[in-house]
Amino acid sequence: MKVNSLTQPAPGVGQRPNGQPPGGDSLLIAPQATRVGAGQFIRMPDIYPDFPYRWVSWDDWLAKVDTMVRARLNATTVTNVIGWELWNEPDYTWNTAAAGNFNDGWVRTHRAVRALDPQTPIVGPSTAVYNRSWMQAFLTRARDTGTLPDVICWHELQDPVRIASDIADYRNLEASLGISPRRLSINEYAAPAEVDVPGRIASYVAKLERGGAESAHRAFWYEYGTMNGLVVNNSQPTGTWWLYKWYGDMAGGMLTTTPSTQTGLDGFASYDGTRRIVNVVFGNEAGTNTVNLTGLGALGSSVRVTLLSTPSSGRFTAVTAPATVSTTTRTVSGGQLSVSVPNMVATSAYQLVVEPASGVPAYQQRYEAENASVFRAQRLSAASASGGGYVGRIDNAGTPRTDSYVDFVVNVPAARAYTMTIGYANGTGATATQGLAYNGGAWSTVSYPPTAGWGQFGATAGTTVTLRAGYNVIRLAKGSPYFAGGTGYAELDYIQLT
Repeated sequence: MKVNSLTQPAPGVGQRPNGQPPGGDSLLIAPQATRVGAGQFIRMPDIYPDFPYRWVSWDDWLAKVDTMVRARLNATTVTNVIGWELWNEPDYTWNTAAAGNFNDGWVRTHRAVRALDPQTPIVGPSTAVYNRSWMQAFLTRARDTGTLPDVICWHELQDPVRIASDIADYRNLEASLGISPRRLSINEYAAPAEVDVPGRIASYVAKLERGGAESAHRAFWYEYGTMNGLVVNNSQPTGTWWLYKWYGDMAGGMLTTTPSTQTGLDGFASYDGTRRIVNVVFGNEAGTNTVNLTGLGALGSSVRVTLLSTPSSGRFTAVTAPATVSTTTRTVSGGQLSVSVPNMVATSAYQLVVEPASGVPAYQQRYEAENASVFRAQRLSAASASGGGYVGRIDNAGTPRTDSYVDFVVNVPAARAYTMTIGYANGTGATATQGLAYNGGAWSTVSYPPTAGWGQFGATAGTTVTLRAGYNVIRLAKGSPYFAGGTGYAELDYIQLT
């Protein structure tokens, strides 16, 4: 499973989630999160012990804001803070009688944070539900005061059926107000009755993928140390864990999926063009259902189709591995294939893997930069890029709030030295350099001779990395703690390990 980002409590956390003692301080857990390539939103009101939060006074709140931001600024080796979440569920927790109108409070808090930290993105409004009129009033006030969030955020805790219409409505509202498109995060999703149900979560993830959410976080309903209920006894996976494992193992590019309705059967899919593997994960429906695939011509006329399932095991029952439902060889006609899936259980999730019958490489060798964990750089697109995407504007070095880097989480079958080929572009006209480190080890330098121009790919650079069997984190950086900083500029297309 690959963790891309988290929402964590503020430095000096006071919040007692679900009756537990305070924990999860974003600065204290930063090293663990960094080791797996995960960024963090800092949830500022979690400095308070109670939920709903008990407002004290503006003097108290602004003093706490000052303390939290300064604590982060003083944490000079922490680079994975990707946003300040100014408040949590203001449509439910904001005390208007004591604190005044939330939109005015947002402006005051935004300005207080920006006075100390002009660089870290600001996240909000983080409402408990999406409501157009509420959002319109908020956006209008923020637009008019120059305090728009860098990342728009709300929660989807009621039913995945709302996600598509909520995101579409927000995008229309944003445009009607003359606001440039904001990055989107749904940083709490799934109700307590849903969060342990793989079939239901498949529907959530499918709709969040189609909606273009940059990130999405499971709502925190359970005790510490369990990845919010994904493991039991510290390390044993539940049924839902396997769904996220399937998701994290997807390679190449995401594919378009089209459900017949917004309720019932839904799924998400990827295609790894280097290995010619199609990976589909779906669920949220019972009985016999059909998955129709098109565009399979590159796989050849004969394919191996493997169907796996993972059950809704509940919070405290481990599932050692998904069950293999079937493995068959099928004929592709006109690039199309229909796969009937009998006896589906609505609460279970299913994985359908389609690959050439002649076989595929034993492990994933190519990792697209745009699918990696990207910090203070930008995902972009180009026709010449592998998979159509790349990471550019890896421009910054010097402080933990500005350092630009890309973390690749890779999985290799054996501990040995691997040749790492890096697809890149460098339009500067001179050789550029970036730092290379893996698994928190020593830094070396990668050189990128000039290429034809920015966004024009085909050139490669090579180096050697000695990796352990299993998962490794490889960082390519313009800036990072303990690295002096790169020179010039280079864009990253992919890395390939052979």
